Amino acid sequence: MIRTVKPKSARTKRALDKKLPKIVENTKTALFVPGQTSNKALHDITVDLSSFKKPYIKRFTKKNDVLPFEDASKLEFFSEKNDASLIVLTNSNKKRPNNLTFVRMFNFKVFDMIELQVLNNFKLLSDFKKLTFQVGLKPMFVFNGPVFDSHPVFKLVKSMFLDFFRGEESKLQDVSGLQHVITLSAIESDDHDESSMSKLPLVYFRVYKLKTYKSQEPKLPRVELEEIGPRFDFKIGRHQYPDPETEKDAYQVPKQLQPSQKKNVDVDSMGDKVAKVHVGLQDLSRLQTRKMKGLKSKYDQINDDDDDEGEYDDNDIISDDEDETRDFVDANEDLSGVDSDIEDEADEPSKKKRKN
Repeated sequence: MIRTVKPKSARTKRALDKKLPKIVENTKTALFVPGQTSNKALHDITVDLSSFKKPYIKRFTKKNDVLPFEDASKLEFFSEKNDASLIVLTNSNKKRPNNLTFVRMFNFKVFDMIELQVLNNFKLLSDFKKLTFQVGLKPMFVFNGPVFDSHPVFKLVKSMFLDFFRGEESKLQDVSGLQHVITLSAIESDDHDESSMSKLPLVYFRVYKLKTYKSQEPKLPRVELEEIGPRFDFKIGRHQYPDPETEKDAYQVPKQLQPSQKKNVDVDSMGDKVAKVHVGLQDLSRLQTRKMKGLKSKYDQINDDDDDEGEYDDNDIISDDEDETRDFVDANEDLSGVDSDIEDEADEPSKKKRKN
């Protein structure tokens, strides 16, 4: 580990502040380290790979005796010294020829790493027709094969390449900046082939440039892909997964970047907002309901004790029809009494005439 240095000047303090943890981290820098047994082919391969990562790269020219799977202390020292989160180590021997070791760091400690051996049928940028693109543009990625979403080793490969060529994160989108595509393909072996069941499929690394032409449809150009190189076929070697506790810390999002959650508002799986509306206490006595006879106050039950005092039969229950009939009969009786009084008053003059 590098000893802690107390800043003696403002310049040193600014340099140390750049290495401190930030809410929004800087773009990851890739460090290319040649191993003790590196060769010219690996040098040319790393030069082509670093051209897609520019300007966030650093290169070592001197060979270093580093064995990452046995002792990664030197890589951790290089990472902290150069403030680099990504390291590519090159080595070549009889057992693992043209070997590239991709290493990711977290807090200047090894997070995970994987070995990718380049087969001899590789082609460099100089072997293709010269079709350049601007430095610093972010590539588009295409992963062909279901193994990149199912197999843990290929998930690691996918995550490693996406993190390696991510570049500077930005919310601005410009179609003119989409100039090249990086494709990674993996063909699953036949399940009936016993010789290939224990072997992982190869990873085919290809780079294409987008070329647009006029089409018959307006405002929709015809897009074609032309390979510009480099072309690599990777064979997967040793790999190391991250520690669960370290992985939990690495994927933790700062509180300042976490989205502020509104009270009683959630988002479902389809991205729609689902909210809860709380209504105050309602006075049901003032609730407007349908005007019907059964809701009149005279039909309310006064006390529960009155119901318990005496039992009643079904014959004692008066239906609404019978109740209406009784009201109608009572009304007719009242009217009949009024009519009889009128008739008596009308008959009195006739009786007087007869007497006369």
